[in-house]
Amino acid sequence: MEQQKDFPRRKKNRLDQYDYSSCGAYFVTICTKDRKNIFWAKEQPDFVGEDIILPSDSVRLSLYGKIVNDSIVAISKCYSHIELLQYVIMPNHVHLILFITSQDGRIISSPTDKKSISTVVGQFKRDVSKKIGIAVWQRSFHDHIIRGRDDYEKISKYMYNNPITWQYDCFYIAE
Repeated sequence: MEQQKDFPRRKKNRLDQYDYSSCGAYFVTICTKDRKNIFWAKEQPDFVGEDIILPSDSVRLSLYGKIVNDSIVAISKCYSHIELLQYVIMPNHVHLILFITSQDGRIISSPTDKKSISTVVGQFKRDVSKKIGIAVWQRSFHDHIIRGRDDYEKISKYMYNNPITWQYDCFYIAE
């Protein structure tokens, strides 16, 4: 047991003392394991994302990307207290803006689970990996608590432009 003290500790991803099941908007980024580009078809379109923002004929996802898309759309069906405000599927990561509307929503997973962003993301990641047949996600995820309209608009604009500026993105890895 004494040896475990020598191992480096992972940086905490969540704010201490913050209730991630509380009402509000959350920006979530989930990356693929080893940042592998598996969600876009080999012939890349200019845009990939939500039909509300981008025309559906511009979306060219790989088979894995289509599975991810279906699982993202299912979030609001599985969690009645979660609204999916916006999302974009990139070659090796996804961005979501999720809004927790209330505390009384029924969740599909265990009734003892806390209805938090971690629960939703964890279930989403398990669902995708199960349908694909292999673990495709990195450990954990990045989140940002959206703090007002300006913050939301900045994130929304970033998500909209992310496919256009993909080659300049911090997650970009050339194939």
